[in-house]
Amino acid sequence: MLPFPAGGSFDPIVRALAEAASKDLGQAIVLMHKPGGGGVTGTAGIATMSEADGYTLAVMHNSVIRAPLVQKIAWDPRRDFTYVCRLFELVTGVCVAADAPWRTLPDLIADAKRRPGEISWGNVGAISANRITAERLARQAGVRFNMVPYKGGGEAFTALIGRHLDVYGDPGFGAQVQGGKVRLLATFTAQRMRRYPDVPTVRQYGYDYVIESPVGLVAPKGLDPKIGLRLQEAFRKASQDPVYQTQLELFDMGHGFADGEAYAAYARAQYDREVRMLAEIGFKPE
Repeated sequence: MLPFPAGGSFDPIVRALAEAASKDLGQAIVLMHKPGGGGVTGTAGIATMSEADGYTLAVMHNSVIRAPLVQKIAWDPRRDFTYVCRLFELVTGVCVAADAPWRTLPDLIADAKRRPGEISWGNVGAISANRITAERLARQAGVRFNMVPYKGGGEAFTALIGRHLDVYGDPGFGAQVQGGKVRLLATFTAQRMRRYPDVPTVRQYGYDYVIESPVGLVAPKGLDPKIGLRLQEAFRKASQDPVYQTQLELFDMGHGFADGEAYAAYARAQYDREVRMLAEIGFKPE
């Protein structure tokens, strides 16, 4: 289960991984798209499944972990999933169209100060870590952007390149930047990216924000540990597949495979971090 529309950066990455894992498992893996809720709905669907047989998996990301803190839901990400494995790391950047007037992040901030609320900033979903971090950045800089949620990265990049959106602050920018359609102003990474040595980090501009955003696989709760280990091993081998690794590089995603136990521990710790982060911006649940 892929909780985003077809055509975004997740699509070719997860498809390449699934094709590699299917060879080891000896059966096809069918990729199903179920977008909605900022990438939460599709994954949430398996939290309430009564049967865990290993045949239904979903892509997990931090918005799913955050979901109970921002809306009323009947499941808990700490208890209602079996964490199979952690796959890769999303890398978040601040992008504008190649012909946009801003050459650097300070240029953008300065213009936002002159025109409060007029510059649009897009993210996938209304409750993503990238959206929340953008709000925190704006607060610290003393500016206000018009925040616009999108269903998927493909839709957002189309709007950005067509100049219907001013700024896009999510992962998956690699192909667009390398194709010359998009300009990367800064990244929310701890260090500059090797592929873009001339692009500063947001931290280097004086805003101490680094976004850690892993993606993994989960199954319904109660999965037989033997089945979980079999799946984990298949996807561990698949993570070394050259086609999959090429897709990660193309979209500037980071390697980050870890076993299910480590991924579950991360999810529990991230839940507590989300509580603190939402309190910082004064967020009130729906």
